[in-house]
Amino acid sequence: MDSTSLLDQLSEYWSALDQHPILHACLAFGLLLVGALILGRVARYIVLYAVNLLARQPALHWLGDLIRNKVFQRLAQTTPSLLVQFGLPWIPEMPDKAAHFLGNLALAFTVLFLILALTALLNALLDIYARTEHARTRSIKGYVQLAKIAVFVFGAIIIVSIIIDRSPLLLLSGLGAMSAVLLLVYKDTLMSFVASVQLTSNDMLRVGDWIEMPQVGADGDVVDITLYTVKVQNFDKTIVSVPTWRLMSESFKNWRGMQQSGGRRIKRAIYVDSSQVRFLDEKEERRLSQVRLLTEYMARKQTELQEWNSANGGVAPLAANRRRLTNIGTFRAYALAYLQNHPDIHQDMTCMVRQLQPTAQGIPLEIYCFTRTTGWIDYERIQGDVFDYLLAVMPEFGLGAYQQPSGQDLRQGLQGMLEGRDAEVRSFEALAAPSRSDEATV
Repeated sequence: MDSTSLLDQLSEYWSALDQHPILHACLAFGLLLVGALILGRVARYIVLYAVNLLARQPALHWLGDLIRNKVFQRLAQTTPSLLVQFGLPWIPEMPDKAAHFLGNLALAFTVLFLILALTALLNALLDIYARTEHARTRSIKGYVQLAKIAVFVFGAIIIVSIIIDRSPLLLLSGLGAMSAVLLLVYKDTLMSFVASVQLTSNDMLRVGDWIEMPQVGADGDVVDITLYTVKVQNFDKTIVSVPTWRLMSESFKNWRGMQQSGGRRIKRAIYVDSSQVRFLDEKEERRLSQVRLLTEYMARKQTELQEWNSANGGVAPLAANRRRLTNIGTFRAYALAYLQNHPDIHQDMTCMVRQLQPTAQGIPLEIYCFTRTTGWIDYERIQGDVFDYLLAVMPEFGLGAYQQPSGQDLRQGLQGMLEGRDAEVRSFEALAAPSRSDEATV
């Protein structure tokens, strides 16, 4: 059988279908659908091949983000539905109502794939923006999510209006009666969007900021900012998701200012045993005057005190009327001089040693200064070195840190009392022994 006879037979079979219009229309539509799918595959292959070639050029490297997010694949998927729309008028015996319905259905699929292509484009733009310098300080992920929601909402309205063959304005007018319900349903979305805009526009929060929000258990670095939540990775590596709107309605602490200033505060007190506070004698003054960090201070204070005592010579002979150096005041001056000469303490920021209100635990001497680094590990090392040294040097001034007695201290004290009592008993018995012997002799 040659090709001419085969074509003749097919022509006869196709002409015979004129007697069955419904079957004829269904078969023609099936062939149109198969052809549209095949052409859609071909168009997809051609488009992706051409775009991949263009993406190899350095100036068009951003096309790689569009390819990874399947923007061109979504656009190529509109080819079959477009071919069906344009091919339906050429199908013979197709009822008008069926052709109209199938045309609307194909148009709805076209709109659907266009919506998917648009959302993929938004994702690609987000990926491109994430590689810029601005992405480190300002996140647009919340805005992209809101834009995607708007695209899906309006796309759904258009698709439904196409399928039911009604104007989209008619559906939108019906939504007016549901506005109250929509406000309730999307309350968190609207509140989160407003909060996201305020946080971003006022530069209150950035990815990478260390924030502290005890009421939600957040104490760590911000790793992601979305429309609904802000993800915080705590220092124990747990993740806390905080609703965006709570960051505006409630307070939180942002440590970015500390990190940008270049200094981190040390604010810790040493509790001095108040029973050890006293005046310095002349021997101690001479010894402490030889300490390098105290030489200038001791000379200045001794001159000041001598002048004051000389001016009040009439009452100065009484010790309570004279001004004298104290061990706690000298130690406070030494601690300040030590901080001012420490290489890791920031000298351009506040640095002081102050005495706070005495408590039942002793007299607190607070160290208030800033380190030159903001790194946690280095900060703790510097702080530990400072207090290790100050605690170790306190006995040089006749001072000691207050410490509540432990069980071992109580046992030692009680044991000492018992031993002292036993010694008194033995001494009393020793004194009483001669008198008893004399009585026995008599």
